[in-house]
Amino acid sequence: MPTLSEITSDFAVLDDWEDRYRYLIELGRSLPPLPEELRTDANKVRGCASQVWLATDSKTVDGKRVFTFVADSDAHIVRGLVAILHAVYEGRPLEEAITLDPDPIFGKFGLKEHLTPQRSNGLASMVARVRADAMAMNAQNASAS
Repeated sequence: MPTLSEITSDFAVLDDWEDRYRYLIELGRSLPPLPEELRTDANKVRGCASQVWLATDSKTVDGKRVFTFVADSDAHIVRGLVAILHAVYEGRPLEEAITLDPDPIFGKFGLKEHLTPQRSNGLASMVARVRADAMAMNAQNASAS
């Protein structure tokens, strides 16, 4: 999986929108396959026109709880958006995952103005789901302490 820095560098050299869409599809292909047992109704993201499954978790790294997730979609471009979200959120401290706003990142890539309204709504739903899950995990960790 490419890092956010690598994705940013790659987008910076792509001027043509056809190339950017191809790259977005390529990013989606870099996602590891989602195990069938995680393709559940509970992991389905509501508000997406495409089918999107998002299974979140947290783990302890250097004494901090960090956010992790695996995801997939049945649409190529949406898989690419998922890959970018993965690069943005994976391994972030839970508190940071709750407040992090990926809009400036997508704006820097020029994606916001080139996504259909349905895909923009789906992206917002995925971000809301990531934040809600991170918030629930953070609250659960706080009450367990």
